[in-house]
Amino acid sequence: MAEPIDYERPILTIDVVLLTLGPEGLLVGVQKREAEPFRGTMALIGGYVHVDEDADTLATARRVLAQKAGLSGIYCEQLMTFSGPRRDPRGWAATVAYYALAPGKQLEAAGARGLVWRSANDPGALAFDHNLIVITAMDRLRTKGAYSTLPAFLLAETFTLSELRSVYERVMDTSLNDSAFRRKMDELRILEPVVGERSRASARPAQLFQLRQDTLQSFDRRI
Repeated sequence: MAEPIDYERPILTIDVVLLTLGPEGLLVGVQKREAEPFRGTMALIGGYVHVDEDADTLATARRVLAQKAGLSGIYCEQLMTFSGPRRDPRGWAATVAYYALAPGKQLEAAGARGLVWRSANDPGALAFDHNLIVITAMDRLRTKGAYSTLPAFLLAETFTLSELRSVYERVMDTSLNDSAFRRKMDELRILEPVVGERSRASARPAQLFQLRQDTLQSFDRRI
């Protein structure tokens, strides 16, 4: 019988780039690390994979979001794996990174305890390789947001067309013609009006809409 091979086991964690919309643009939620390494430094929400309770790394990400930010039921998607011998001073480490989109109202309801919100474009120095993870998540959001319903998951369940156009503009970092945007929404048939509901945010109440499907939808062309 062959002797078992003794080898160094890698550290396996998940990290979540939690994004929301602020008055000036996209924000990322970070927390101060309470333990070494990088104690006292801001870092992404994250944690170890619990093999006894997590069915997969997505389950880990959702558990961590619930435990550390009080959030559940928000859009969460795998970004990529970051790994190597130098990303963590404790040893060879791999993290499966996710990005999650949280509407502001849901954050208010959850309390989002312990989170500090920083500009997603300039979050300051973060622990480990978390700055690289944030940059990668923002690139994914901009690219995928241009041809899918992804930006809408930063909004409440119901929204006006003006609010939807605004979130696409912020995600894509570009200006969109209002009339052309409305035509595209009609052509794509991804929205449905909320019967009898109108926004009271302005003197002229606007029709409220919602996504026809609560899962991500992709288009065959850019917005």
